[in-house]
Amino acid sequence: MNASDDTSTRLIVLRHAKSAWPEGVSDHERPLAGRGRRDAPAAGRWLRQQRCVPDLVICSTSRRTRETWELVAGELQPEYAPPATRGDHAAPVAPAAPDVVFEPRIYAASASAVLQVLSGIPERCRTALVIGHQPAVQDLVLALAGEGDGEALERAGGKFPTSAVAVLTLPGGWARLEPGAAALTAFAVPRGPAPGDH
Repeated sequence: MNASDDTSTRLIVLRHAKSAWPEGVSDHERPLAGRGRRDAPAAGRWLRQQRCVPDLVICSTSRRTRETWELVAGELQPEYAPPATRGDHAAPVAPAAPDVVFEPRIYAASASAVLQVLSGIPERCRTALVIGHQPAVQDLVLALAGEGDGEALERAGGKFPTSAVAVLTLPGGWARLEPGAAALTAFAVPRGPAPGDH
């Protein structure tokens, strides 16, 4: 992935982190499990390291996707912005918080339904993040990726686990968001520390 290319339009597709199955709780309201609460921040750190900070987030309304976004968002700011001193340049400015849309059409959606939602992304948006569910997230990535990194394509096609994140570049911008129009540039499955690790 070319992390230094800040001019391309990018779509980040993230599957929610690992969720729990509490008795008597509807599927929509299932919270993250302990592992999910460890892995979601790792996904946020990975995105920051790759310089893939979104300016628009489209998130399913389910509790597990909303909790995933909260934990990812907490890791997207720079770790350290030294204060400006007399004679120095201005201190680095943290990126503006992205616009966040909690979209009910992403929950229990097909890849084509998610694609229809994404077709409404404004052209001024340079990097959008969609947080959703299987099988739609995997199907969406594979449908859009007409080309890309061979290893990333193979991994994304084989398994798309919880907290998996795919980054696609769109040469034609959002107006050309259609099957085969994107390149898959990165695929990762960030994991947080296991319990007891330091």
